[in-house]
Amino acid sequence: MPVHRIRIEHQSNTVVLSAGGELDAYTAPALEQALSDAEIGIHGRFLADLSRVTFLDSTALGLLVRTVRDVTKRGGRARVVLPQTTARRIFEITTLDRVLPIAGSRAEALKELVAIEDAPEAESV
Repeated sequence: MPVHRIRIEHQSNTVVLSAGGELDAYTAPALEQALSDAEIGIHGRFLADLSRVTFLDSTALGLLVRTVRDVTKRGGRARVVLPQTTARRIFEITTLDRVLPIAGSRAEALKELVAIEDAPEAESV
């Protein structure tokens, strides 16, 4: 049984999902429930901090992609935190690093989200 941790918190008017360990088909229901409970649409900004994730499978990747796309479709902003780790390599292999807005650290991601919010014309993903 894989060890995992999923936590939702709020920081700088942003919903932050912090995850650690393995995110796979086994943990997908917990991930999906956490994302649902977070009410991301109300806040408009979403950050998925995957800096402590050691493995992601296609199920977890699909949930994250769907969440980021849902947020941006509603006019919100999103970032995925992925330092140079095994999880980042998975994003590179699947070319998701070219599709999703990725930052190297939580501080960098929050700074980008705030800057986008303050800019006259916001970007879209």
